[in-house]
Amino acid sequence: MSNETSTFKPYVPAETLMPEFTFRAVILGAILGLIFSAVTVYLGLKVGLTVAVNIPIAIIAMAWFTGLARAKLSKPATVLEITTVQTTGAAGESIAAGIIFTLPALIFLGFKLDVTKAFVVALAGGLLGVCFLIPLRRYLIEREHGVLPYPEGIACAEVIKSGEKSGAHASAVFWGAGIGFVYKFMMSTLKLWREAPIWRPRFYSGSTVIGEVSPELLGVGYIIGPRTASIMVAGGFISWMLLIPLIKFFGASLPVTLTEGGRMVTTTIGDLTDYQVIWSKYVRYIGAGAVVAGGIINLVRAMPTIIYSFRDSIAELRGGDGAKREVSRISLDLPISFVFVGIAIAFIVIYLLLGTVIHPGHWFGNFFATLLIVVFGFFFATVSSRLVGEIGVSSNPTSGMTIATLMATSLIFLGVGWAGGIYTAVALMVGAVVCICASNAGNVAQALKTGYLLGATPKKQEYGYIIGAFTSIFLVGFTLILLNNAFTTERTITDPNFRIPSEASLEQSIERDGAEFEVHGIPGSGEKFLVSKADPGMVIRQEAGIGSSKLPAPQARLMATVIDGVLNRRLPWVLILMGICLTVGVELCGVRALAFAVGVYLPMSTTVPIFVGGAIKWAIDKFKHRGDTPEEESGPGMLFSSGLIAGGALGGLLFAIFAGFDLEEMMGIGPRLLGSLAGTSWFGLLIFAVLCTVLVRTALRKAKN
Repeated sequence: MSNETSTFKPYVPAETLMPEFTFRAVILGAILGLIFSAVTVYLGLKVGLTVAVNIPIAIIAMAWFTGLARAKLSKPATVLEITTVQTTGAAGESIAAGIIFTLPALIFLGFKLDVTKAFVVALAGGLLGVCFLIPLRRYLIEREHGVLPYPEGIACAEVIKSGEKSGAHASAVFWGAGIGFVYKFMMSTLKLWREAPIWRPRFYSGSTVIGEVSPELLGVGYIIGPRTASIMVAGGFISWMLLIPLIKFFGASLPVTLTEGGRMVTTTIGDLTDYQVIWSKYVRYIGAGAVVAGGIINLVRAMPTIIYSFRDSIAELRGGDGAKREVSRISLDLPISFVFVGIAIAFIVIYLLLGTVIHPGHWFGNFFATLLIVVFGFFFATVSSRLVGEIGVSSNPTSGMTIATLMATSLIFLGVGWAGGIYTAVALMVGAVVCICASNAGNVAQALKTGYLLGATPKKQEYGYIIGAFTSIFLVGFTLILLNNAFTTERTITDPNFRIPSEASLEQSIERDGAEFEVHGIPGSGEKFLVSKADPGMVIRQEAGIGSSKLPAPQARLMATVIDGVLNRRLPWVLILMGICLTVGVELCGVRALAFAVGVYLPMSTTVPIFVGGAIKWAIDKFKHRGDTPEEESGPGMLFSSGLIAGGALGGLLFAIFAGFDLEEMMGIGPRLLGSLAGTSWFGLLIFAVLCTVLVRTALRKAKN
């Protein structure tokens, strides 16, 4: 326990009363939470990464209320109202992060992804995350003040306190968002330049250099910094410049089956010109093994902290506070009765989902699975909220905790004879709720730390977070389904010689456009074949949007790989072990290998622009003579990059809407206006260079002010 707690004085003293949990603050927080939760869904499916949104939300809120006050439409907002806005708004990001890391794995496991599952899982995980943290708050936030820094929570508090600078700060966010949106709209929707310039050296067969020139990826790279960005692109370099060429060289004579023009064609690896096939059939399993190993190593490295956190939190709960006493405003939490009611509601809704939708009739087994959710949820909520206090939300190994949960759950299921089939979906539900719970607990802890420093009332913050969570769970599921449907592709195969791949299995029968079809799916791929019962010669090949090159959903695919591999015993263990050994080798070199492993797993087109953003961040810091000191969270480059992420992701969502209404071809006027220029790699690189220049000039110009 820190002695600093007894002498700590918040920015707003405990005896001072001012507007805090107001209607306008909650409404603005809920609206911003909806926007950023949709952005998080898109960004997480695209690159498998999320970015903390508390600071951008706080800055936007300050700018909004300042503008209203200057127009004499309302009174200026207090710092505690801004705190309510950022707390309420941040809930959507944590819910969305937990959802997109896990629930899309249903597609890869051969099950239907729908809004009902997303809603119930988000509701249960969100409730558990908040309820488990409430009894831990006084220990983690107050008694460990001075021990647990909560870096992002402190940064957000500093930004809110420096409200007189909010105009300059907000302009960087809005400027970045506007440029990011327009850039993404012109590139993806209007198709004025190529999204992913590519170079395949003829002198090095099998190698590929490719980068998606997207504003959101550039912003992600700038925010995570040069070291992590470099480690990630190193993983991509190993995959696309070493592993694929090796496979193509040594396996040149090996046969491989692929689909061309609606037909299944057998060729050899040596004759392949699309190296994406080699990546999907071989390298992605190596990458999956690398990420699993990286997540486990990260978890093992944090084990001392986990043990101490768990032990101290249990001791705190058992010890209590003795006799009842008057509680200060800045120490007032929701009552413990609310905690128990919230846990009970979460238990009931997830139990009903398992018993009526996922695995009907098996009430005892579903009860056991729900009990596992509560046990793992409490453990990892404690772990997550403690780790966020040490390393921040962005570095919190939530995926590692989820992988550990899935492996433990799958091994327990396997031990009692629950192998394969529907039990893969049951195991995923356990992991999904625990992932959301851990993500939520960490984010709540960060928001509460900001409130503690500023003198907010914890009880009102907790109310705000719950409202924000309940608001966002409705949107997250719909956004997930919209993106999946918008990017889903179909092709009718009428070739009489076509045969469904042997690895495909019959999943269900459906009625579509008045005709009946049998649905055959390839496990782990998201690829399905719809065979007409009336005319077996007519087959519709369907590739889900989630899992495609547009939305690779790397984290969700990894979860599916872990579950399917353990329960169905079909994992290509040799390739997985190669990835594990690769990660261990990198760790032995003294490099934290989780970022490297994610780079091995992701397409190189994703990691290259992230590296460019990190390189720009390095150059900016060097130019400003900051050496190894990173730019502060409220710095102009960081805020402009946050805007690029938000604007680029919103542009991607707009493109998804156009695609959903079959307007993609009509809107793609680039080739008609610019001809072949729109499809050249060098033109796309030139436009991207202009965007990079704007980022550099904005950061430097603002720094001089």
